[in-house]
Amino acid sequence: MSNILDIVQGLGQAAANAYDGAHDENGEPLTIGLKREEGHPILDSRVMDGFSVKFAGDKMLVLYQGEVTMKEVHPRNRFENEIEQRFADILKFLKKEYRKITKSSVKLKEDGEADIMVQSTSRVRNWVQAKKSYKINGTEGVDKLGRPSNDKLETSVRNFLDKSTTKRAKNDKAPSNPDTPS
Repeated sequence: MSNILDIVQGLGQAAANAYDGAHDENGEPLTIGLKREEGHPILDSRVMDGFSVKFAGDKMLVLYQGEVTMKEVHPRNRFENEIEQRFADILKFLKKEYRKITKSSVKLKEDGEADIMVQSTSRVRNWVQAKKSYKINGTEGVDKLGRPSNDKLETSVRNFLDKSTTKRAKNDKAPSNPDTPS
């Protein structure tokens, strides 16, 4: 059983190894499943896309961003399926790279559908921002998200606010504002 810190560090390093232009041990370009890998790197116009990962509790959040055309977005179900497939490719890459780094495997389970948002800056430029959450298996003892917090901080803030007064300091020479209560 791995420690959650080891899992997070391994997945973080796997995601860091996915930078644009990365090569494997044999000198071949890494294939992650992103649009930037298609075509010739110098002769074709480059498509800007990429992903990052965040961790919260026992979950890993994969964030994807990239350029899209309106032609790609209009058939709604096909576009959503493409984004879901892109997440599947990213997850496959992360698991494979994690296994290379740590010599062990990690199990990630989908935690709902992808949240996809398409924005436009002009008639030509559009981009997509999507995020998908995965539950990391083997993270017993980690606090779950959404658990109510303790009242320790709340009571300390309340005590601090109770100590406040409306008295003015002795060295305050500013004229009083007639619009505010004294």
